[in-house]
Amino acid sequence: MYKLIVRPLLFCFDAEKIHYFSLNILKIILIIYPIRKIVNKIYHSNDKKLERELFGIRFPNPVGLAAGFDKNGKYIKELSSFGFGFIEIGTITPKSQQGNPKKRLFRLIEDQAIINRMGINNDGNQLCIERLKKVNKNIVIGGNIGKNTTTKNEDSVNDFIDNFKVLHDYVDYFVINVSCPNVNHFKELQDRAFLEELLPLLHQFNAEKGIKKPILLKIAPDLNESQLDETIEIVNALKIDGIVATNTTTKRENLKTSAKNLEVIGNGGLSGLPLKQKSTQVIKYISEKSNKTIPIIGVGGIMTAEDAIEKINAGASLVQIYTGFIYSGPSLIKKINRLIVQ
Repeated sequence: MYKLIVRPLLFCFDAEKIHYFSLNILKIILIIYPIRKIVNKIYHSNDKKLERELFGIRFPNPVGLAAGFDKNGKYIKELSSFGFGFIEIGTITPKSQQGNPKKRLFRLIEDQAIINRMGINNDGNQLCIERLKKVNKNIVIGGNIGKNTTTKNEDSVNDFIDNFKVLHDYVDYFVINVSCPNVNHFKELQDRAFLEELLPLLHQFNAEKGIKKPILLKIAPDLNESQLDETIEIVNALKIDGIVATNTTTKRENLKTSAKNLEVIGNGGLSGLPLKQKSTQVIKYISEKSNKTIPIIGVGGIMTAEDAIEKINAGASLVQIYTGFIYSGPSLIKKINRLIVQ
């Protein structure tokens, strides 16, 4: 039904506008208890075999929603109705920001892909925690955090610390986003010196609070083997709890979409099916080189249940979907979970 009726209808409209419109409609519909109960029954997988223990957190199943879909934590309750084992919100910054000029979200239908250059638009961490205070504590929530675009890179540590402190009581784990391709100078934050300055301060706050919130690093898919080796070294040296692999790619390789259309769309991060192989290779490399000692959340190009299993076999402990959720619909979560327990 989704692919035959719902998706073609949604794809008639501007990608960003229909994204928020449909989420707002979902929010209204799921207020009605009988409908919410039916949706939960259809999409939830209640099998103990799916439970995962990672970073000291119990995940009801290993399929999560990737950051970027619900940037501000406005739709956690509604999205959890589709059976996600965890939901990652953000990227969140200390102050609200508008992001890049519109139009900034594009579908590549032939490639089952999306290009975005959103620019980390979000409402800021203070408004976000007001929403998180109202969320069911049974939902595992990750907080993907970054810096404001107006913050100079030399001052960016302060933005990450501010986010970490403000959100600490309201999320279950943190993801340090240093790999967004849509913000100028953002990739410079992948430098070792920045992380060596930031991580001890985050660990210190964890110790002061007496509650250790896991800290993960989100990396780009375009890192070469030497850079991946350094990433593994950094994760071990700085006691980072895990890796989210991977973010979107800036490359445009082997696409069916014409070069002319790509030129019209312009720059941005590419997600979806074209990213599948590259992200899986990164997961496999990190898993093997670290002797499977680094927990990995695999994300990138999961369009089918088989794609998710491929990531898990490559070394991912958990997986996340985003573009696959848009192209394949909410049934994808249950399909993945069913295949896992077969």
